[in-house]
Amino acid sequence: QVQLVESGGGLVQAGGSLRLSCAASGGTFSSYAIGWFRQAPGKEREFVAAINWSAITYYVDSVKGRFTISRDNAKNTVHLQMNSLKPEDTAVYFCAAARVMAPMVSPPYNGIDYWGKGTPVTVSS
Repeated sequence: QVQLVESGGGLVQAGGSLRLSCAASGGTFSSYAIGWFRQAPGKEREFVAAINWSAITYYVDSVKGRFTISRDNAKNTVHLQMNSLKPEDTAVYFCAAARVMAPMVSPPYNGIDYWGKGTPVTVSS
């Protein structure tokens, strides 16, 4: 059983930056792909970025060039560095773990084994 805890969310002005962290415990972290998702009010949860065990990354088009996902297997942590934030990035951000990256990149996201509870990000204009 893997537990995921997100942190680092908050309020930031447009153009600013935030760094989200996803801390994992209770499992073999290095063997999992870890993804970030977000859900804005009234909208479906959407994929944002993912990184697999060998540090291959994948991003949704809307965040390419602005967000960077990275992992530190020694610390069982994945980070999402978010730069040039826009009001449309406002959402609750969740991290998730799966054995492979493929289930993460498009809905219905079946095959994801674990979810965190989320951290809110608000970008003001």
